[in-house]
Amino acid sequence: MNDLAHLDESRDPLAIAEGWLQDGKEVAIATVVETWGSAPRPAGSHLVIDAAGNFHGSVSGGCVEGAVVAEAADVIETGKPRMLEFGVADETAWQVGLSCGGRIKVYVERLG
Repeated sequence: MNDLAHLDESRDPLAIAEGWLQDGKEVAIATVVETWGSAPRPAGSHLVIDAAGNFHGSVSGGCVEGAVVAEAADVIETGKPRMLEFGVADETAWQVGLSCGGRIKVYVERLG
């Protein structure tokens, strides 16, 4: 088994993405590009996702990451990047669990 296949939380998500690409997997990366107020993860945080729905890293935690993983599947399929925004002002904020009073913008793009 490839050592990169073992998802260790101490591993850099960018190194994981590189390994997945070398293994021939289709990969997307989600990056926190902006935060306002209270946000679980700082700008520059990464979450990498493959076409099978495996992921590593963190952009927020909780249900926000589930929503980002779902959006990443479409980005991988279409190749079209997208900007996602989550915050308490959004009707969906409570659904995805971002009730901390902050807002985040997450850019999702396909790699490779």
